[in-house]
Amino acid sequence: MRGRQGGAENDRVSSRGERSSRGVLPRSARFPVDPTEMTAFLLIWSPKKWPWPELPELAARVRAGEAVRDVWGCGFSRSILPGDRVFLHRVAQEPKGVFGSGYVTRAPYEVPDAGTKRGYRLCIDFVYDWLVDAHAETVIARDALRVHPFSVQTWDAQTSGTSIKPMAEGALEKRWAELTGRRKPPPL
Repeated sequence: MRGRQGGAENDRVSSRGERSSRGVLPRSARFPVDPTEMTAFLLIWSPKKWPWPELPELAARVRAGEAVRDVWGCGFSRSILPGDRVFLHRVAQEPKGVFGSGYVTRAPYEVPDAGTKRGYRLCIDFVYDWLVDAHAETVIARDALRVHPFSVQTWDAQTSGTSIKPMAEGALEKRWAELTGRRKPPPL
């Protein structure tokens, strides 16, 4: 949860402004995504700010094929739209790197937060399509992101919601598919 105790690098919140409780989305709903209209954004996780003890269990559920949804703070970004891609990036402690991905299901909305200057935080809802336990591993290590074309992107953002530059986005999607396999967007 991003807040006074969590800091800017810890953006996980529930729709009630609390640590998120996750749920399985109904398999009957489908999520229409046109890849040519997608934009990708970074969601930042710092274990120094929030340890995320449920991550191993959550990663196992995603790996088992469940359509698991989540809520995450998105900094000041109001440009994130349903269907956009999100990539989760671990910062501050090893193993650093990209460890999860998903699709946005709800545009940014305000969640009251008295601990911020604004009095609220912006959050998005999304559904995972890939997630590993970043306590132990990442899919793309931070060092691999230091080479071109990934190097055009600022990966060590201090807050979530940073747009991934098109040159880096295309390369990231390609490498992600090579490492994780091509999948259709998860059901809603």
